[in-house]
Amino acid sequence: PVILTPHPGEMARLMEMSPGEVQEDRIGVATRCAEDLGCHVVLKGARTVVSTPSGEVYINPTGNPGMASGGTGDVLTGMLGGFICQGLPLLHAAIVATYLHGLAGDRAASKKGERSLIATDLIEEIPALLREFGS
Repeated sequence: PVILTPHPGEMARLMEMSPGEVQEDRIGVATRCAEDLGCHVVLKGARTVVSTPSGEVYINPTGNPGMASGGTGDVLTGMLGGFICQGLPLLHAAIVATYLHGLAGDRAASKKGERSLIATDLIEEIPALLREFGS
């Protein structure tokens, strides 16, 4: 099984379109990518889109603009890999990872402000979230 975690620029290269075209139709582009490549897709950005090869789509309600900084996507990928290694099916791992990742960003932003967020701020929030939601 394969799961891709592109940001809009990476998705644009994958789908041979402009980043603007990706942003105009995030759900449609993520769905087409997942179906065309036969993989799960986590299209990062405002309201991260999770798509499956069978056409299922989930929109993540958590997260904020301050998370658009270097390294935060790596935190998401680490969380996703960790949940998969713990035995969660790909779709569930993607939904849980994107939700908790965004929530970590929201909580960090409430403490430090969106403008100053860095990846380690999200990492610091993860243990409390796992305790709260049960690991």
